[in-house]
Amino acid sequence: MIDRRQCIALGMVAAATFHPHAWAQSLPMARLLIGAPAGGAGDSLLRRLAERMKGGYAANVIVENKPGAGGQIALMATREAAADGSTMLMTPSTFFSLYPHTYRKLPYDPERDFKPVSLMAFTNFALAVGPAVPESVRTLEDFMGWARANPDKASYGSPAPGSVPHLIVAAAANQFGAPLRHVPYKGSVPGLQDLRGGHIAAMSSPIGAVVPHVQQGGARVLAVTGSARSPQLPQVPTYREQGLPIVGREWFGMFLPGKASAEAVAHAATQLKEALPHKDTLETAARLGLDIAVSTPQELAGMIRADSEEWQVWVRRIGFSADS
Repeated sequence: MIDRRQCIALGMVAAATFHPHAWAQSLPMARLLIGAPAGGAGDSLLRRLAERMKGGYAANVIVENKPGAGGQIALMATREAAADGSTMLMTPSTFFSLYPHTYRKLPYDPERDFKPVSLMAFTNFALAVGPAVPESVRTLEDFMGWARANPDKASYGSPAPGSVPHLIVAAAANQFGAPLRHVPYKGSVPGLQDLRGGHIAAMSSPIGAVVPHVQQGGARVLAVTGSARSPQLPQVPTYREQGLPIVGREWFGMFLPGKASAEAVAHAATQLKEALPHKDTLETAARLGLDIAVSTPQELAGMIRADSEEWQVWVRRIGFSADS
C-alpha cells in the first residue's frame, strides 16, 4: 500500500504519459466541483488550486460548490458533464473506497462513472479524550480498558455517522472488545465543544481540527490514523503502532467523468502535477491541516483498490450498514 510520503515522491518524479503540448489549446473555462459548502478545508484548498490552474488548464477556472445528498450531487453533476475535461471533481476517498461497503446500493458506479486523475491531499484523524477521562489514560489500550470498566461513560463522537473517523474507532472497539457508544455530530466543531465540556469521553476528528484544542489544554490525543505519525503530533503513535492493523486514511482526489478520453485525463494530470506542489498551494494545505500529495492516474486507481479492500474487511467485521 502506498503511503502519503511515497505518493508525494512518486508524483514529483512521475513522467507524464501524454505530452502537454499535444493538447491543442487550453479550455475556455473549467469547473472544479466539490460536494461541500464554501469555507471548508477542501473548498479553501480547491480555490487555491483554481488560481494556479487558471491560464494553463483553462482561460478561466471556477469552483462550484454543490453540497447536498451527502456530497453525491457533485458526483452526479460530474458524471453527466462533458468529456472534454472542462468539469473536474474533487472528492474525499470515502465515496470510492468506503461507501460501496456501507450502502447496499449507490446511485453511481465508482469505476465506470469516474476517471481518476491525481491525488490532491491527505488528511488523517486523531482520537482525542477530554476531562471526562482520567489523566492516567494515555494510550489507546488504556482508553479501551477504561471503557470496559466504565461502560456507562464510554462514549465517543465523530463528525458524521459512517465516516472514517466513526468507523476507525468502531474498528478499534471491535478489536479491543470495548463497549464504546457512538455519538454522531454534524461536523467536528460541536463534537469537540462537547468533548471539552465533558459531555462525551472522546472525539474522533481530523487532526487539524483537534490540534488547537490540544494546544489550549482542553484535550489530549491518544492515537492518529495513517501509516506514519503526523508531523503535527509527532509524539502520538498511530493506531497501527498500538495494535490496530488499519491505516484508516482519508484523501482528496481529482476525477473526470468516466467518458473522458485518455488524452483529457493525461492533460489534467499534467496540469495538476504542476499546480499542486506550488508554494502557495502547499502553504494553504498546511494551514488547513492537509498534506499535499500528487500521483499519476494509475497510482490513484491503485490506492482506491487498496483502501476499498481494507474497508471491506473492517466494515464486515464491525457489522456497520448505512442503510440501517
